[in-house]
Amino acid sequence: EWGLVPFWSKDGKNTGKLINARAEGITERPMFREPIKSRRCLVPADSFYEWHKTDEGKEPYRITMKNGEMIYMAGIWEKWRHEGTIKRTFSIITTAPNSEMSTLHDRMPVILDTAEAQQLWLSDLPLSDILSLLHAPADGTLSMYRISTKVNKPGNNGEDLHDPVPDTTAQV
Repeated sequence: EWGLVPFWSKDGKNTGKLINARAEGITERPMFREPIKSRRCLVPADSFYEWHKTDEGKEPYRITMKNGEMIYMAGIWEKWRHEGTIKRTFSIITTAPNSEMSTLHDRMPVILDTAEAQQLWLSDLPLSDILSLLHAPADGTLSMYRISTKVNKPGNNGEDLHDPVPDTTAQV
């Protein structure tokens, strides 16, 4: 389940506030301190969305790997237990954006864009080496295009959500 619930949570509720974990200071936050050390995961996706704020509202964009490959985001996971109930949850780690993403937002997922980086992330490296992986991918790695605002409503589903629409934003 997306949205990390710390193992020490009393009620095990996911308030939706922990879907992302900031790379900066991740070792200081109690709910992320242990997962970053020993409970790391890859979050695969074919793309992700980001919204650009304009005077007319928020315009959604779909972001993919320029080479067409899957995106593997750095994640951390947790197991919450209470009276026989087990809940497994995760958060995606975010960082400052590369130059491409900075036109849309001031944050982006940490993308582990090589097989080597993915293996290192899942390995038993010292924490300092793990933390060195928490950065934006190189410029030129991503591709993005404007999509319909239909994606803003959770009830909407379908392949047409990924169809490009005219981009009215000159700066992106």
